[in-house]
Amino acid sequence: MPVFLAMNRKTHAALVGRVTRAAEATLGAQNYVSPIDLLLGIGWLDPGALARWRQGQIDCLEGVVQANLPRISEAMKIFRAWATAKGLIASETQYVARSPQRQALRFSRSGDQVIERLYRTHWISPALSEKKREKLLEKSSRAPELVVIQPLDANWTCQRCGGTGDLLIMEKGGPACLRCVGLDDLEFLPAGDASQTRQAKAGGKRYAVVVRFSRSRRRYERQGLLVEPQGLEDGRGADQGHSAEARPSQDRCQG
Repeated sequence: MPVFLAMNRKTHAALVGRVTRAAEATLGAQNYVSPIDLLLGIGWLDPGALARWRQGQIDCLEGVVQANLPRISEAMKIFRAWATAKGLIASETQYVARSPQRQALRFSRSGDQVIERLYRTHWISPALSEKKREKLLEKSSRAPELVVIQPLDANWTCQRCGGTGDLLIMEKGGPACLRCVGLDDLEFLPAGDASQTRQAKAGGKRYAVVVRFSRSRRRYERQGLLVEPQGLEDGRGADQGHSAEARPSQDRCQG
């Protein structure tokens, strides 16, 4: 047997093992597996690069996968064969960017629609009830939350207009101010009141999560929300109503 053929079989068998282990672990943890889950599980996709792609800062996902196209294709074929053999249910999911434009995200270098659809397909455990599958599909198809940053550096510059501000959103070309991305009409609601936050989000069509980097904890931490004025008014109204309802019971306790 030629040496190169033996090596190909050996590397293929090794990849089958890696794909199977990663897919089984993910399925056990969340009752479904996606191609992105697989790429993360076998170590070919960096979480930081994935986050930038989800924000629309990277043209296509394959551009940051740490393997060549033939190798990626081989892994995806192994994955789909595994999912089919397990009797998993295929379900296509939409992927949109975590940006104000909400543009469709691209997976492949070629942009081929068949390849794109394969990447968007999630494989769901048949052990889940129909109701749980519907809930899972609804959650996975939900557009990701917009994230706005409170910068540590007050001297940052908007890459569109050259201006600045208290908040920014990251784009492919760099930071952008809220006016340039069409979010400057939103109002800030500090974190701390879960009921008020829910009402404010439900009261408007648009909102964004505000985060700030903590140097001591070395991570971004949630500061509150940017919400539409009507949503903010609804949230405050709900908070006042809750306080009014609670006050009589407190008075009775004091009496």
